[in-house]
Amino acid sequence: MHVKIEDNELVIRIELQEPRPSSSGKTLIVASTGGNQRTNVEIDGQSVFIGLNAYIKKQAD
Repeated sequence: MHVKIEDNELVIRIELQEPRPSSSGKTLIVASTGGNQRTNVEIDGQSVFIGLNAYIKKQAD
């Protein structure tokens, strides 16, 4: 994951992965930080943490 501040916006780039089932099995995860992660970005001297999950809904069987 790459994080930066650009024009007063937080820009997050994360690599897509092969869709895999979520723990509930209701969605397919396509990108995840795997929990909250500290970034190299700071605001007012404090580290920014990001927890991100990008997913698609599974189609009904």
